[in-house]
Amino acid sequence: MGSAPRQLGSEMNAAGVKRGWICYDQKSATVKSSHPVLQDVAEWLAADTVDFDKHEGIFLQAMPDNTILGAYLWKTVRGQGCGGIRLRHYATLEEYIRDGLRLATGMGRKSALAGLWWGGGKGVIAAADADVYTHRAAAGWEAERLDMLHSYGEFLTSLRGCYVAAEDAGIAVADVDAVFSRTRFTTCISPTLGGSGNPSVPTAMGIVCGMEAAVDHLGLEGGLKGKTVALQGIGNVGEPLIGFLLEKGIGKVVAADADPAKVDFARQKYGYAPNVYIHMADEEFDILKEEADIFSPCGYGGALTRESVGHIKAKIVCGAANNQLLDPKDDGGMTERGILYCPDFVVNRMGIVNCANEQYGRVGQLGTTVDPIIAVHLGREDDNSVYKITRKVLGTAEEEGITTAQAADQLADMAAAVPHPLFGHRSQAIIDQLIVDKWHD
Repeated sequence: MGSAPRQLGSEMNAAGVKRGWICYDQKSATVKSSHPVLQDVAEWLAADTVDFDKHEGIFLQAMPDNTILGAYLWKTVRGQGCGGIRLRHYATLEEYIRDGLRLATGMGRKSALAGLWWGGGKGVIAAADADVYTHRAAAGWEAERLDMLHSYGEFLTSLRGCYVAAEDAGIAVADVDAVFSRTRFTTCISPTLGGSGNPSVPTAMGIVCGMEAAVDHLGLEGGLKGKTVALQGIGNVGEPLIGFLLEKGIGKVVAADADPAKVDFARQKYGYAPNVYIHMADEEFDILKEEADIFSPCGYGGALTRESVGHIKAKIVCGAANNQLLDPKDDGGMTERGILYCPDFVVNRMGIVNCANEQYGRVGQLGTTVDPIIAVHLGREDDNSVYKITRKVLGTAEEEGITTAQAADQLADMAAAVPHPLFGHRSQAIIDQLIVDKWHD
């Protein structure tokens, strides 16, 4: 598992295996694979006690250049697995597999706590090379990138709807449109095609609700007004989050990113605000060391470790990044240090809410009239709103003497076990039939 994902792609291509699966068999309680070339991965999963949680299926396709297209499914009792497609270069196959497992689990828990009739799913593409595909405008790679996206759409179609895709890190709305041209199993496509577009803005709005819940839980006066936020990552969510914090009367925002283009864009957009400080992330832990009320991780996951948490000076951690805990069973000592952690899938739900509701049509749009279904999640009246669910998770952890991560997992797993009222566990039935029909051949 220490080799690069492209090595598995190479082995699949050499064996004449275009597509393959690794699935948990409920009857025998074992992990099975479609081909011998995937058996080592199946055995590794069966022995893993960190991220593998009887995931219903991992489906893989190798492209000619050894890029791996993947679809990961966790529990789908509540409905089809739904989650964005992530495009990223991974140093090792273990990194790639773990990211897919964690993301699918997080999406399932997120949807369940949000009251959506969706299951846990995630698309993860392991680019064969760090520079290939990863930038839309990369000179000379436009045709190859488009071919990859079309291939992913055909891959989705072949899975018959057990997984529905949207956008995630490395994938833009235009990319999902390209995927959509080869499949119907997508959401958050362009408004011109009848979709709801980029879900990052509503995600940022939900993070603000989570921050307000944490501040109120601690009994800090004035809500977010006058508070200081240290923001890690100024991408699709982090950048609009600055604007929403300013609307709340935030006292100070210190934001950092390793991408100079994102830093420059944010500086231009928020240069008018004297209380916003944006800079390059020069050192690994520089932004964590800021004197702040709230630390908000909005980049890639795995940022919260025993080492990094030791540098945090904020009272609250609340951000949009998925899988913020490097070890999902260890909150990095935040509870021990008196830091209030808002689990990512509790507060960053609004992207999937936006995507999930797209199939029922749109009422208005952000910037004009907010869809009332979306507004319910962002308000404080509904028991299932971001604010109230966050308060419930924080309160449960306090009452039971457990970490907030444990409390969130417990509440989400109970909700994830509730069957869809009409199509309970249909995705598992689809997976079973794919195997019977020898999808892999």
